[in-house]
Amino acid sequence: MLRNWGSTPDEIASALPGDELCPGARIVATRSISLASAPEHVFPWLRQMGFGRAGWYSYDLLDNLGRRSARSIVDEWQHVSAGDSIPGGPVEFEATIVDPPHSLVIRLAARGRIGRRIGFTLAYDLRPAGGGTRLVTRARARIDMPGGVLLERLFLEPGDGIMVRKQLLSLARRVAVPRQP
Repeated sequence: MLRNWGSTPDEIASALPGDELCPGARIVATRSISLASAPEHVFPWLRQMGFGRAGWYSYDLLDNLGRRSARSIVDEWQHVSAGDSIPGGPVEFEATIVDPPHSLVIRLAARGRIGRRIGFTLAYDLRPAGGGTRLVTRARARIDMPGGVLLERLFLEPGDGIMVRKQLLSLARRVAVPRQP
């Protein structure tokens, strides 16, 4: 149900930056939304994401320990480059592609034995669309351990779908351009 929420068949079929970073993914989920602001106004919201930073704009109780996600752009959180760490709470992500205002790709940082057995990337592709932005996201994942397929299907895929849908809807509210009379 949420695997390709809001996405067109073309968006689902198209390649996104970072697709190659999680080879053999068993979960490939493309979720999309149209935003009222141009990509250069949307990208700063993405760049500042992270636990203890702007949050994830999703269900704050779950992914930000109850701390409210940012309601504005914060200058000190705008300095993220490829290779930088993105705090994720109990996990850590790495910014792998930072191409403002076109794309941001993060992946789960491989730490320890378990970290090397979990592949997860989340790409944000910003496409100009009629004065606004079409934001296309793609999650790619695989868990290479006993029970991994079950964990992917029962927890990771539905949980990620619920969280990313909320994130996209929250971003739409944050970047909305006030209507002129």
